[in-house]
Amino acid sequence: MQQMHGSRTVGAALEAVLMVVDEPIGASELASALDEPLDTVEEALRSLAAEYDEQGRGFELRAVAGGWRFYSRPEYAGFVSKYVLEGQTSRLTQAALETLAVIAYRQPVGRSRVAAIRGVNVDSVVKTLVSRGLIEEAGTDPESGAILYATTSYFLERLGIGSVAELPELSPHLPGLTELAGLAELEGGYPGRGA
Repeated sequence: MQQMHGSRTVGAALEAVLMVVDEPIGASELASALDEPLDTVEEALRSLAAEYDEQGRGFELRAVAGGWRFYSRPEYAGFVSKYVLEGQTSRLTQAALETLAVIAYRQPVGRSRVAAIRGVNVDSVVKTLVSRGLIEEAGTDPESGAILYATTSYFLERLGIGSVAELPELSPHLPGLTELAGLAELEGGYPGRGA
C-alpha cells in the first residue's frame, strides 16, 4: 500500500475511494482502507466537505446513514433529475408512498398492521418497496410469526438523513390533536412515531 504523507494525500485518497462507493461508507472503514488513524480520516472528511461548500461545487460530501458519500447539490436537482429520469417513470405510486410512510413511522411492522392502518391490502406494494431496496425484513413477530419490515440505510440515504429519529414529527400535521391524544391514551399509543 502507498504511504501517505500529509493531509492533502489523505484527502485525495479519500476522494478516490468515495468516487467508487455506491452507498455511504463509515469513517472507520475508510481509515482501515487508507491505513490511517480514524481521527486523521474524520478531520480530512470534514475538511473536504467544508472545502466543497466553500468552492460552491456542483457536488457535496455528506455524512448520511452512518457513513460518507458524494451527492449532487440540491440546487442542481432539476438538472440531475432531467438527466437521470429522461424518459423513465421510476416514481413511487401514492400507495407505495403511503405504505412506506407507515413502515417508516411504525417500524418494525408487519404487513397486516400496515394493511389495517391503510385499509387496503399492501402485499404487492411491500414487494415493490423491498425490490427497490427501501425496506427489508426485520425479523418476525414473536406472537404471530409474521414477517416484520423496517426501512433500509438506502431509504435513509435517499432522504438525506442519518436515522429514522430525524423524520419529521407527525403530530403537528394531524387535525384535532387533543381528541387524538385522548384516544391514543386509551389505545396505548400515540399518533406519530413508534407504538
